[in-house]
Amino acid sequence: MALVTAGVVVLDCAEPEKLAAFYSELIEAEETDATANRVEIRGVDGIRMAFRRDVMATPPSWPRPENSLQVHLDFQVADLDEAERRIIGLGGRAIETKDPSGPFEERGYADPSGHSFTLRLLPSTTPKQG
Repeated sequence: MALVTAGVVVLDCAEPEKLAAFYSELIEAEETDATANRVEIRGVDGIRMAFRRDVMATPPSWPRPENSLQVHLDFQVADLDEAERRIIGLGGRAIETKDPSGPFEERGYADPSGHSFTLRLLPSTTPKQG
């Protein structure tokens, strides 16, 4: 039997309820546990995340070096533009996007508390032509 049977990514933030709502909408998750200082969610594909209250939490400054990257999340999506519209609508912000004139494989964002994450385009499953 495995020593560790499950894992949860936990983000520290000042307002765990608000951050849990952001990620619940983003990954289509439901709340599985909540206390006064922690909220946990689980996505339909099994992704588990929790948000712990820390009133002294300082948002990461990435890509600037001071108080830089503390944690980084990657999410795979089928449509970068659609996912970006959803993130912005939920209160997130773009922090590292490429020239919008063509398709790119990844883009960087920050959630409402400042944690950075990347959206990566799902690899194409169609055979290459030519």
